[in-house]
Amino acid sequence: MPTDRIQYIYHKDNLQKSEPTRTKPEDLKSEEMIINLGPQHPSTHGVLRLEVITDGEFVKEVIPHMGYLHRCFEKHAENLPYNQIIPFVDRMDYLASMNSEHVYVMGLEKMLGIENTLPKRIEYIRVLVAELNRLASHFVAIGTYGIDIGAFTPFLWLMRDREHIQRLLEWVCGARMLYNYIWVGGLFYDLPVGFEERCADFIKYLKPKMKELEALVINNKIFIQRTANIGVLPLDLAINYGCSGPMLRASGLKYDLRKVDGYSVYPELDFDIPVGKGDMGTVGDCWDRNYVRVLECYESIKIIEQCLVQLTGTHMRTREFDPQAMVPKKIRPKAMDFYVRGETPKGELGFYFRSTGNTDVPYRCKGRSPCFVNLSVINELSRNTMLADLIAIIGSIDVVMGEVDR
Repeated sequence: MPTDRIQYIYHKDNLQKSEPTRTKPEDLKSEEMIINLGPQHPSTHGVLRLEVITDGEFVKEVIPHMGYLHRCFEKHAENLPYNQIIPFVDRMDYLASMNSEHVYVMGLEKMLGIENTLPKRIEYIRVLVAELNRLASHFVAIGTYGIDIGAFTPFLWLMRDREHIQRLLEWVCGARMLYNYIWVGGLFYDLPVGFEERCADFIKYLKPKMKELEALVINNKIFIQRTANIGVLPLDLAINYGCSGPMLRASGLKYDLRKVDGYSVYPELDFDIPVGKGDMGTVGDCWDRNYVRVLECYESIKIIEQCLVQLTGTHMRTREFDPQAMVPKKIRPKAMDFYVRGETPKGELGFYFRSTGNTDVPYRCKGRSPCFVNLSVINELSRNTMLADLIAIIGSIDVVMGEVDR
């Protein structure tokens, strides 16, 4: 047996060499023990393993272990032309691919200097599909969170309504989850004929369903008891850890890049930024984080309605409209370092590019994922809580491990 593979030989000493846990058993106090949570347990939301140090039912420390789903996104990106990276961007947060594509493409267009020259119809379509995808992502977050704390019906209701969105997006681009629809300088296709009308019908259907969801889940007495005052994230801690999205806004800060940076056509649209107010407990608890996501669904509906008005009025389809008219044949930005960011359902998604100027392949493409940053605060949220509440805290963060293990 080669000596460099000794870690695969089963022996208690060699097992320790592979570092399954960062905490050594001999360092534990008499009442403490190590519990490995995940990486295949459904409530760990993908391949996440948590090393939990407990004292009876109380959690003393939580150490996340990652790397089970490494997608090699950044290394792939260093070997592909800019436009061929878009399908890999889809695979990061596979529940919000349109939002990720929008941010990535927006960065390249700014590097090329064409961001303000695109037809408004393209911009409104991009925002429309991104907000539909935001709804679909929040539906998964809220629905699976119900399962985490013992409620199954909300999951069924939300998967039913999410299916309508999946079918709309599939009609647009032919794929259900990994779209490759938003291109640098344009779109893969214009919206299908009749899409605006069907989307408007879906919004009419969805509005009363959101009220039903709110009554069933958010205002449910059992849900409140399981989530209020649990996993409280103070605002200063959220800022210090770099949290963003609903995680940050639930702690009380009205910070949304769609408003702060005002990219695409968001400045022309009327919508609010919901924040946590501690209505049922403490500002920044698990209940607040879920309530903010529900309120954001209402705001996405408002945005979609306004986009549909524009797409059927001032910027309606014409025979002359070509969504690929401004797609560059070669994407070769000049030599520069560039960072772009945007608001996805999980928070701030950013891309850092380094271009050498003499090739259409990036020298470096680094992703700043909101899930990775938000997950970093889990030890602070979980310390001195009950073990049963740890699952509620994990679910409230809403992580997608494809974005963490890039």
